[in-house]
Amino acid sequence: MAKLERQITGNFDAVLEKIHRAVMDSGVSANFEDGSDWSSWGVRCAVRVYERYSAIGGNRVSMNVTLVGEGDRLFLSAITSGGSQAIFFKINTWGEDAFLDCLRDLDL
Repeated sequence: MAKLERQITGNFDAVLEKIHRAVMDSGVSANFEDGSDWSSWGVRCAVRVYERYSAIGGNRVSMNVTLVGEGDRLFLSAITSGGSQAIFFKINTWGEDAFLDCLRDLDL
């Protein structure tokens, strides 16, 4: 598992689209699996789940992206999983870290 969390400022829809584009452009095998949107009392929350093949790890890796916002105050949480090849413990997390790089390098 690898995790990235940031507090940022910006337009919720524009940031969400920028994140989506960055993930989808991160590799030819990147897929948008599903998403969920919720809002109430001026607070918005978007959850997105992505998956891609990791050539580095030789397996598929998923990433859950959550964006929460109130006005232009936003919180981003991205967590990857599934990059290990072992049965009882993780021995290979390169693919998980590499998948997160598309968001680490993004100017938000």
